[in-house]
Amino acid sequence: MSALLGEYWRTDDLSRRGYGEDNSKRYALPVGVALPETREQVASLVRVCRRHGVPIVARGAGTSSTGAAIPYSGGVVLSFERMNRILHIQPGDRYAVVEPGVLNGDLQRALAPHGLFWAPDPASADVSTIGGNLACNAGGPHAVKYGTARDNVLALTAVSGTGEVIHSGGLTTKNATGYDLTRLLVGSEGTLALIVEATLKLLPLPPQRASLRALYQDVGSAAAAVMRVMTQPIAPAMLEFMDRACIRLAREVGGADIPDAGALLMIEVDGDEATLPHALEAVTVAARGAGLLTLDVAPDEASREILWAARKSLSPALRTIAAGKINEDVVVPVSRIPELVAGVEAMATEFNLPIVAFGHAGNGNLHVNILFDPADDGQCQRAEAALPRLFALTLSLDGTLSGEHGIGVTKREFMRDAFGTPTLDVMRAIKAAFDPDGILNPGKVLPAR
Repeated sequence: MSALLGEYWRTDDLSRRGYGEDNSKRYALPVGVALPETREQVASLVRVCRRHGVPIVARGAGTSSTGAAIPYSGGVVLSFERMNRILHIQPGDRYAVVEPGVLNGDLQRALAPHGLFWAPDPASADVSTIGGNLACNAGGPHAVKYGTARDNVLALTAVSGTGEVIHSGGLTTKNATGYDLTRLLVGSEGTLALIVEATLKLLPLPPQRASLRALYQDVGSAAAAVMRVMTQPIAPAMLEFMDRACIRLAREVGGADIPDAGALLMIEVDGDEATLPHALEAVTVAARGAGLLTLDVAPDEASREILWAARKSLSPALRTIAAGKINEDVVVPVSRIPELVAGVEAMATEFNLPIVAFGHAGNGNLHVNILFDPADDGQCQRAEAALPRLFALTLSLDGTLSGEHGIGVTKREFMRDAFGTPTLDVMRAIKAAFDPDGILNPGKVLPAR
């Protein structure tokens, strides 16, 4: 490895520990850390590791909350932080070619002068990489209108588990040529191939935005409003939800100017000077209905920032009331949101823990946060016991385990509940085709047979 990477092959204890953990607060020590600068170095590294049976775990910025970037099998952590170039921006064809280590926020800032943006906007955008966004199929609030990472990538170049460089997709938005390997690789969490270059589909920045905040008597009323908003012709750019516990936290801990209510919806629309008023009126009419307590409209950017302050204050508030947090991103059909939130509230009572739900109501993707004190063994045990109950509840409501965080190790064993044996066997066969020796991120996503 030293001959291949020189000073960018590291085996000191500080590097091994630093690159052996991610945002899940778990860690394991790799044998060494590789920081390649080119795809050729990545391919050579994979071939060397395959020859010696050494596992490889690809890493972006380590923002994963599922343990996806932790080297549980030892081996090599391959960090893409030096492959951080924006290679090409083609405004006329609305695409950009980037390396995997480019930060999402840096890309957005580079695109803004061209009047363009890349749709995925996770909360970690300023610190998470494009490669990591693609690996976990990141979304964010704007996914309700513009889609997730999988919907906004045109082509990929990747290195398979055999060390071969493969290409998928192309520069066109229409492509019916062969199997869709691009969409297969996005969301595969580095278990199939290592993405070394991505061609991203870009969108024009909307010239104007407006928002409204609606408070409801209960979750059922809010969910009914979500369905009304999503079935009328104007697609919202964002549609966020907060339950009663979140509202209380945002007000009492985060200092947000917001009255008590059973549920809250934050809705954003975008457009130009001619279309924006009509879009705002359409979602305002849809938001009104049984159970509505108050509705505040923000027609301009300054008033919009005031309304969104409540949502932005939530995450800091959560950090102040509990040092430990299990943050899951389950998804249910919009019509089942009331049952999900009711189940979460019942779990909070049963397990005697604060459990709050908020997130992307427009596509039923809620972040359920189980809060606990890591120094309290009883709370730790109750939090761990609550997790499978949350997944069982989600699946019983025709939902799925993850909307944007991925599976990693934290949800791996629950894949058996989400899929039958024949489906899991097909996934294992795909894994073997890309990575016949199983060296790429072993032990992630798929449970053992």
